[in-house]
Amino acid sequence: MNTFAVKNWEEAIVSGTDGGPRVAHAHATFGYNGLIEGESVLDYLLYYAGEGYDGEGTTAAGFERFEGSVDGRKGSFVIKHDCGFDAKGFASTFVVVAGSGTGELAGITGTGTTTGALGEPTMSYTLDYSL
Repeated sequence: MNTFAVKNWEEAIVSGTDGGPRVAHAHATFGYNGLIEGESVLDYLLYYAGEGYDGEGTTAAGFERFEGSVDGRKGSFVIKHDCGFDAKGFASTFVVVAGSGTGELAGITGTGTTTGALGEPTMSYTLDYSL
């Protein structure tokens, strides 16, 4: 099974006020197991509509840089996320950023998904790639 877990999440309001419409920046680190083994650093730009809004239909853009291995091949690469989230959890689709692969992952291309429920210790991912 392909899973990942949040190791650290730091979030700060960039514009607006807590409880009102606002933009926030999140900086996180994750640990990956399965097809991808290693760690990543992620930065999201998040929009919250404000108090009384459950977030359904809200999206966030983000970039994540992995270091470790994919199917035993060592290196790093960057993905671009389009993430939807609400009070229950999140789901994202992503694409590997062209030219971002290093080491044995140089030239990697691909797409994938992430999903998770808030409060769960691990979340799941998919990755369809080619080298």
